[in-house]
Amino acid sequence: MDFELNKTQEQIQKAVRDFCKGEFDKDLALELEEKHEFPKKIWQKAGEIGLIGVHYPEKYSGQDMGCLECILVVEELCRADSTIGSSIALASFAAELILHNGTDEQKEKYLPQVAEARMLSAGAFTEPDHGSDITFMNTTAMKEGDEWIINGGKTFITNAGLAGFYSVLCQSDPNAKPGYRGQSLILVEADRPGVSTQDVGSKMGIRMMATAEVIFKDVRVPVSNLIGEENKGFYHVLHFFDESRIQIAAQALGTAQGAYDRALAYVKQREQFGKKIAQFQVTQHKLADMATKIELARLLTYKAAWNYDQGRIDPKLTSMAKMYAARTAVEVCDEAIQLLGGYGYMTEYEVERFYRDAKITEIYEGTKEIQKNTIAGAILGKIK
Repeated sequence: MDFELNKTQEQIQKAVRDFCKGEFDKDLALELEEKHEFPKKIWQKAGEIGLIGVHYPEKYSGQDMGCLECILVVEELCRADSTIGSSIALASFAAELILHNGTDEQKEKYLPQVAEARMLSAGAFTEPDHGSDITFMNTTAMKEGDEWIINGGKTFITNAGLAGFYSVLCQSDPNAKPGYRGQSLILVEADRPGVSTQDVGSKMGIRMMATAEVIFKDVRVPVSNLIGEENKGFYHVLHFFDESRIQIAAQALGTAQGAYDRALAYVKQREQFGKKIAQFQVTQHKLADMATKIELARLLTYKAAWNYDQGRIDPKLTSMAKMYAARTAVEVCDEAIQLLGGYGYMTEYEVERFYRDAKITEIYEGTKEIQKNTIAGAILGKIK
């Protein structure tokens, strides 16, 4: 067993830290969050130096690396700033569906644009009536000649309204039993007639990231826009979740570490009752608990990513990493605010924003309850 990062991985971490140090600005972050504005210029610069799609092949403008290298980038971005970091980390959301299942033409057309920060991508799975349950879709895709006709609506879609295309999970066989055996993934360009979006409104956190409803009304796309196999869309998405949930775990991990870093720096310099806060045992115990939780989350997340790169896809481990890292982020950010006291509640000290950004990691890409279902199912197997 080897728990050390190799030289290349350490260089990746340093490159991201240097990028964040040079490009991330606290005042700009507060301004962008207040305006609910995507950090476009920073995203473009991240694409220019190859921080997006590092796990894509070089011929698609990637770095030909693995899931572990990808999550190292995500962790460092979110550690530097939870809101800017998550916006950049999820700028390529769901493009892996094309990477793993798309045609050569789809890969050549879209992946370089995503990796080079010329186009945002989006995955459209969640529906108003189903939430995390994707076993049946109300959004339909019916064949008519050489076209798919898509009708329905998706909600809480990351990057909706800004993305250049959507990977849409549709019910392509309404008679399939069970329903998930009749689902297909269809690539829908954002500028297709009949595609519209509506912002979901003000959010608690991740305010630089667009989140909207997407409506499809008699949207026609060519049959060649099918991603992967017809009526296999559900399985393609599940495979994608096994990778994307590791990335969300890394987002949570970075957010937790960032909040911890700020709290640690604060207690080392803040004085109360004639001595540094860090000298009080109650503070030391809080820091010890926070550091332990972060380290456990990191071990789970890195192990899940390493297993993925070895071709050992383990939904149980992936769900464990996502669930535990997300809970750690919420708890660590909460404790960071407590350590800063009244200052922790103020926007200029950042930890309150980290706290607001942390909570979403327990919700999207499958709620913590969904993760528990996956873990329990793997432990118990089929019960007769």
